[in-house]
Amino acid sequence: MSPRTETAAPAAAEHSTLYVAIEISRRSWVVGIKSPAGARIGLHTLGPADVAGLAALIARHRAKAERALSRAVPVLCCYEAGYEGFWLARWLEGALPSVGTVVLDPASLPVNRKAKQRKTDRIDAKKMVRALLAYDRGDAAVLSRVRVPGIEEEDRKRLLRERRRLVKERTALTNAILGLLKLHGIFDLHPRAQGGRAARFAARLGEALTAYGAPLPPRARREIERLAGRLELVCRQIAEVEAERDAEVRRGDAPPVSPEACRAACSEACSEACSEACPDAGARTAARLAALTRLRGIGANDATLLTHEVFYRDFRNRRELAGWVGIAPTPWASGDVQRDQGIGRDGPGWIRAQLVQMAWRWLRFQPDSALSRWFEARTAGAGGRARRVMIVALARKLLIALWRFWKTGLIPTGARLV
Repeated sequence: MSPRTETAAPAAAEHSTLYVAIEISRRSWVVGIKSPAGARIGLHTLGPADVAGLAALIARHRAKAERALSRAVPVLCCYEAGYEGFWLARWLEGALPSVGTVVLDPASLPVNRKAKQRKTDRIDAKKMVRALLAYDRGDAAVLSRVRVPGIEEEDRKRLLRERRRLVKERTALTNAILGLLKLHGIFDLHPRAQGGRAARFAARLGEALTAYGAPLPPRARREIERLAGRLELVCRQIAEVEAERDAEVRRGDAPPVSPEACRAACSEACSEACSEACPDAGARTAARLAALTRLRGIGANDATLLTHEVFYRDFRNRRELAGWVGIAPTPWASGDVQRDQGIGRDGPGWIRAQLVQMAWRWLRFQPDSALSRWFEARTAGAGGRARRVMIVALARKLLIALWRFWKTGLIPTGARLV
């Protein structure tokens, strides 16, 4: 048989399942459908966020396949994780509960390594359908499935992310004010020296003289006052967010929900994999968050990041944890050539940066711990660059140790509690 006509034997699932892939964009949705009653992948275009049209399209093709096969046809749907988040997966689960949904990592799909690639929404939709077919046959390596967080889990992330954005705004506004002041030779006035109060800063600004002995020009002064007003608002919002964060940490010291109340709310006995509906699930998370802050060198911000951004995910082992964060090594070996390409940097960069800061603080506040002694032994007599490289390795070890402490309560060797 020639290569042109040779085909792989279809799996049993392919003869009984309707596969749907949605390529989402702002302009339109391209839906690829592979029916068990047909051999080709059909493409359909819908308006953006046209969930009613999507439901009607799935129902029409499902009914057509069921008439052709004279039996019930399951539906498996997929789309790429992106800026749209997980609202579509939740809508499909609520509106079409009989439809299975896979949210996939777009970076995990195989690509052609030619210099120039053809890429359109229609090509991507077909590519996702083929990947979904292979995944349903049992080839789990063809795509990476993204875990859909619960609504409450996703909402817990907002606190830390809002604070991070506000801190950036505070830094930008402060630098803008200082830059305008230095433009006229004023170096002894800081907008946050008065607790960020715009009125107090404006009073001092009115008395300030430039380096050439004249008051500030009127437009520059008004611009600085407006910047100071926005800075005061941002500082107040940061204080509100931090107060809410600290209240959540303190909530972890409250006694947990009784097992009787937990069993009354759960459909089965409460376990480590308890659902969000369980009243003890939130209490357990809060208790673990508070426990992290009791380790010297781990602050409320660090504990919040680890709990709500990293540790809530289902990692099977330490390699998956380090790989998701992006601080696992990336080997490259082919024949006799072997080299290390450094860390993968696959995960969010801002989380890696926070972990490196935590590692430096760990050396300062936990000098007698096994991790600190390991770092000092490896960098004894080394220069600054070697320490900067090794601090990433320490961050990986520290992340794994804190994950074990968060999961099991195992205190890192030699670490001290507050």
